[in-house]
Amino acid sequence: MANDSKQPDRPPATAVLVHGLWMSGFQLQVLKHRLEAGGQLRVLAFTYPTVSGSMSDHVRKLLDFAHAQDVEELHFVGHSLGGLVILRALQLTDDLPPGRAVLLGPPLQGSKAAQGVARILPFGKAILGAAVNAECIDCAPNEWRGHREVGVIAGSMGFGLGRLFADLNADHDGTVLVEETMLPGAKDHITLSTSHTGMLFSGEVAEQARWFLRTGSFRRSGDVR
Repeated sequence: MANDSKQPDRPPATAVLVHGLWMSGFQLQVLKHRLEAGGQLRVLAFTYPTVSGSMSDHVRKLLDFAHAQDVEELHFVGHSLGGLVILRALQLTDDLPPGRAVLLGPPLQGSKAAQGVARILPFGKAILGAAVNAECIDCAPNEWRGHREVGVIAGSMGFGLGRLFADLNADHDGTVLVEETMLPGAKDHITLSTSHTGMLFSGEVAEQARWFLRTGSFRRSGDVR
């Protein structure tokens, strides 16, 4: 007699989504919905006060949030400053469930735009907050030496307020230069035609993020779905 019992479906992997500067998490709803399309991911939004508190505060809260998840597979997706928070958190611990991380438009090697805001506006540093000051203005170069595979998505559609505060004289997304998103040690890096804020609403960005979380590389022409 044939055994027609059906194996239970594998539960979706969990991804923690982290927003950037001056955001509250509400702005990530479109990206969250697109990442969850197809049922392979369950996305949890992590929120934090981007201007108040230090990077250490943000990292500690993210790690507490991540450790509270009772899952076998845990990914991370972070936009802008959120990508830096993720990177710092992953540099501090190796005891989280396995998974990958995708950073969207992260100013990993400092930020000319942030430096311009701090220099030009009377209360520029206060507006940016302690974390951005530490990570994007008074900062050292970043690199990745951890075991978790990290992918970085940069934008090249140069529309954004960053151009008002700095001479972004190379490819950029309106806020962050492509060269500022480079991360030695990252598994993969790709540049897409999108602006910094536009990443949150881009179907292509969401597809590339899902592809990396599933395969460990970004999708290039000829890759099979």
